[in-house]
Amino acid sequence: MFDLSTRRLYLCTPIRPDLTTFLAECIAGGVDIVQLRDKDHDAADVIAAGRMAAAVCADLGVPFVMNDRPDLALEVGADGVHVGQDDAPVSLCRRILGPDAIIGLSTHASAELAEAIGSDATYLSAGPVVATPTKPGRAGTGVGYAAEAIAAADVPVFVTGGVTPESIPGLAAAGVTHFVVVRDLTEASDPRRAAAALRSAIDSTMAPR
Repeated sequence: MFDLSTRRLYLCTPIRPDLTTFLAECIAGGVDIVQLRDKDHDAADVIAAGRMAAAVCADLGVPFVMNDRPDLALEVGADGVHVGQDDAPVSLCRRILGPDAIIGLSTHASAELAEAIGSDATYLSAGPVVATPTKPGRAGTGVGYAAEAIAAADVPVFVTGGVTPESIPGLAAAGVTHFVVVRDLTEASDPRRAAAALRSAIDSTMAPR
């Protein structure tokens, strides 16, 4: 089982033509956990991409999770699954994937957080701190909710929404130590360099601690 307490830089990516190379570059730059999240392709395409991503991550010693579907996570040999409030419950994911699987759960508000605290999730996500195109229609929670989740949870809390090298110091000042990144990596012309910049910003906030 992976220890997520020391995993700081979490990449969430859709399917892309250069997926294996992209993942390898991001991991070389400092990404240390990966999720495949794709809402546009059918299950066959997601399974094929998931198998490729799982192989890259396994070779490089990085945990890999699938989004939404514990059945597909099982099929591709992922280390776990990340689910939202309207997806399969954590308890079902645990029964499907077993006691050592990574089960992540999204939370966006205090009531969801209260229910999540009593679940068997391996980690929680909190946010998005600011509104983001990857979560259309969802308002930003603000950094206050992230701080609330971190204070209440006894598992790692990965914060989402607008994470960039420039925003990391402010998030870290609120207690954030685990960061989810989408666009700053998926839209980067040089993913390794972009990941390294994110990692450097994270590591510099950890040093005083």
